Amino acid sequence: MDHAYSDTRLAGLYDLLNTWEPGGDLDFYLPLVMSAKSVLDVGCGTGALLRGARDAGHTGRLCGLDPAPGMLARARKRTDIEWVLGDLASVTWAHEFDLVVMTGHAFQVFVSDDELRASLAKIRSVLTGGGRFAFETRNPAARAWERWTPANAVEVTDASGAVVRVWHDVETVSEGVVTFTETFDGAGWASPETSRSTLRFLDAPSLESFLSDAGLVVDEQFGDWLGNPFTETSPEIITIARPAR
Repeated sequence: MDHAYSDTRLAGLYDLLNTWEPGGDLDFYLPLVMSAKSVLDVGCGTGALLRGARDAGHTGRLCGLDPAPGMLARARKRTDIEWVLGDLASVTWAHEFDLVVMTGHAFQVFVSDDELRASLAKIRSVLTGGGRFAFETRNPAARAWERWTPANAVEVTDASGAVVRVWHDVETVSEGVVTFTETFDGAGWASPETSRSTLRFLDAPSLESFLSDAGLVVDEQFGDWLGNPFTETSPEIITIARPAR
């Protein structure tokens, strides 16, 4: 989840803009969740992945962690899943989860080296000895930010029937760090709402180095949601890591 959906109204648009597509990211992660007894979804948003797992028959512990109250307000409509308001810095779990997932490119919100190292260390600490960490980050070589322009705006119809237009503007690109705005403008709204976000684009060798420093090793890596091998031109760096033995 890219963090632009902190209030209730924008959170209500999140699922409309991020639907569960066949052959997409949530389809990729669901079997991993179903095979784990205890799962922590970091940056869970409205909880679509965990809700899908419960609907598919998962009977173990499912826990969603997110810092946005608006997102968790929607997630908490489902009461058979544990929802926690906060971020990795605020949790105290130790070796409790067989799987940690981060979907929706949430991993890219760790911008500084210190934040990235601290977050990976916390993920390592909450994993069981045989646990896995599954996540994705956009491959910087694919230069996804070049398509984040008003010309590529999308429109959705919200619960009230109003059409909402959403577009991006990139402000700065520097050493793999991209700052951009996401603007929402709905029919009948008094004015548009704009959120600013900053994301980090790590290449595969840098990513592996940070994981290694945190005591994690790469088990598998894919370049797209169909499970094709990662290459230099892949759109994604989808990684499944585990604690080093």
